[in-house]
This record gives sequence, structure tokens and C-alpha cells, in this order.
Amino acid sequence: MTSSQAAPAAVKILIAGGFGVGKTTLVGAVSEVTPLRTEEYLTQASVGVDDLVGVGQKDTTTVALDFGRITVSPELVGYLFGTPGQERFWFMWNDLVNGALGGVVIADTRRLETSFASIDFYESRDIPFVVAINCFHGHNTRTPEEIRAALDLDPHVPLLIGDVRERPFGRDVLLALVDHLMSLPVAAG
Repeated sequence: MTSSQAAPAAVKILIAGGFGVGKTTLVGAVSEVTPLRTEEYLTQASVGVDDLVGVGQKDTTTVALDFGRITVSPELVGYLFGTPGQERFWFMWNDLVNGALGGVVIADTRRLETSFASIDFYESRDIPFVVAINCFHGHNTRTPEEIRAALDLDPHVPLLIGDVRERPFGRDVLLALVDHLMSLPVAAG
């Protein structure tokens, strides 16, 4: 980079959602660098503490954060921070959200109720967000309208449906967030 070239603008994006919905997977699918992961194996100590209903054969969990990076354009780089999903780690969300421009809520139609805390978190802090419905193995039995109603989403909140393991879908989710952020009125200051 020459001295006449400006460094790209950096934005922080927070990825939230319930336990086992695909936050770590999304960060890993779109990150252009090897993501930082703080995954640990589930142990007997989590029995009765963590709700494992509907998470199948999941045997690891994020205990602090996931971190990745994606270049959106030569002028814009996104830093992705994935939150831990279990309720006992939610206290970390308050630190992870500092400086975030926007957020993504990842939801699973088989367990939509696990998304409410993430949606409430963003709404209570006036942080713009999009919702990504992760269709595990192509499984989705609800229409976008049914999902929007079940999550009580405002009509302006973008809703995307796909598989977070697929890089193109992850990219589309992040671009939808950028588009959503750009469509918002600029606050007078």
C-alpha cells in the first residue's frame, strides 16, 4: 500500500443466536482468514445447565467468541465477532457489542425461540440487524411470512433463508446487513 492509498474502513459485525444455530459455522464459511475459535468440548458439567434439545450430535461449544475477517470491497473490511450461544455466557455479549455497526441473528426454524434473546439484545440497543434462517440440510418447513410473524420482526428487518455452511449464503447475509445499514437515515449530530 502506498502512502496515497487509504486503508479500508473497518466495521465490526456481531453474529448472535441461540446455542447450536450456526454462528461459528457462518464465521468460518465467510472468513478469508483462519477464524479464531474458542470452542471447547461439552462435558458432563453442562448437563442440566445447557439446553441440548434440538442440537443433535453437537459436542463442542463456543465459550468466548469466534472471530473472522472478510473484505467486502477495497474500501470496506468486516470484522466478524460470533457470540457464545448458551445463556450462561450471555454476559459476554455486552463487551462484544462495543463498537459494532450492526448485527446478524442466526435462527433455526426447529427452535425459533432460541432467537428471541438475540433479537431483544439488538433491539434494546438500537443496533440494526438482519436475520439469517439456517436451514440445516435444506430443512425448512415455514414460509418467510410465518418466520417473520413467529419472531415478531419489524417489516424493515431483512430476513434471509439458506445454509450458513455455504460461503455464498454467508456473503449474501453480510451484504444484506451492509445494504440495510446504508438504507437507514443518518442521525444528525
